[in-house]
Amino acid sequence: MSPDLPIPVALIGYGFAGRTFHAPLIGAVPALSLAVVASRDADRVHADLPGVDVLADPLHAAVDPRIELVVIASPNDTHAPLARAALAAGKHVVVDKPLTPDLADARALVELAQRGGRLLSVFHNRRWDSDFLAVREAVDAGRIGEVVHLESRIERFRPQVRDRWREQAVPGGGLWWDLGPHLVDQALQLLGRPDTVLASVAAQRDGAQAADWAHAVLAFGSRRAVLHASVLAAAAGARFVVHGTRGSVVKRRPDPQEAQLIAGVRPGDAAWGVDDDALEWHDDRGGVQSLPTPRGDQSRYYAGIAAALRAGGANPVTPRDALDVMAVLEAAERSAATGRAVEPDWR
Repeated sequence: MSPDLPIPVALIGYGFAGRTFHAPLIGAVPALSLAVVASRDADRVHADLPGVDVLADPLHAAVDPRIELVVIASPNDTHAPLARAALAAGKHVVVDKPLTPDLADARALVELAQRGGRLLSVFHNRRWDSDFLAVREAVDAGRIGEVVHLESRIERFRPQVRDRWREQAVPGGGLWWDLGPHLVDQALQLLGRPDTVLASVAAQRDGAQAADWAHAVLAFGSRRAVLHASVLAAAAGARFVVHGTRGSVVKRRPDPQEAQLIAGVRPGDAAWGVDDDALEWHDDRGGVQSLPTPRGDQSRYYAGIAAALRAGGANPVTPRDALDVMAVLEAAERSAATGRAVEPDWR
């Protein structure tokens, strides 16, 4: 492909993730051109993207000779075979989180990408959320000293079980595999690799087929990260609470970008990523200050992908990062099944 032309992209899957996140974020990066969408509902795609070619067969999109970058936003249990096909066809690949529901499959994909010299990345978009950016900025600035305790939670109120694969008893289904990757990736970005994981999951709603409540405690020596997700929380707790040797920070409300994307707000709009919920900084002298929250911008992920492919930039989410998240996700599953703390498999 010519380095002077936009990178032609195929998006596989036009469900919630593909339509709400990937398509508009790809569209916000001039160096990327969304050319193909794999979907069984061509009318729905063309209503949003009239100039895009729609293919019913995702495998055809994965190997389409017109395409340089394949983005996989289909159900989790399809990630491995579609990514394998795309990599074998010489494509660069972005996979929606998690990379796969199986760590061995994930490692095989990384090896295939390395052998072929192709970029493989995972869409851990919430590294560019305003809430996480605010916490990371405060931690990096040393405002609270060494972090000793991190609480990170994503809580929603959705009491009705919906008919969608994410809430079914399928590989990669359930809340831990839906929201857990975000919680884990952010914790690893702040604290590094944990020594052990102790986790519990439950199906709390009437008719639930898969876990809709998840709780994990990651141990880093004497430090702890508490990760929590629920869909039965009408009164959600603070998004982040972080305690350190010199103080604490609290971020009460979550990043607005998902709600904005659903409402039609796009990168570049005046309101995009603006978060008026300030970070609370409790210092070691007993004072409380409000710190402005940085503007979130998840399109920076795709800008990073384009830079990696055209300008020698770094992969914004490396395969090693993705494997580390997978190792924690699987350790949590083993812990929940056995009731014991489990060491992640870092191979």
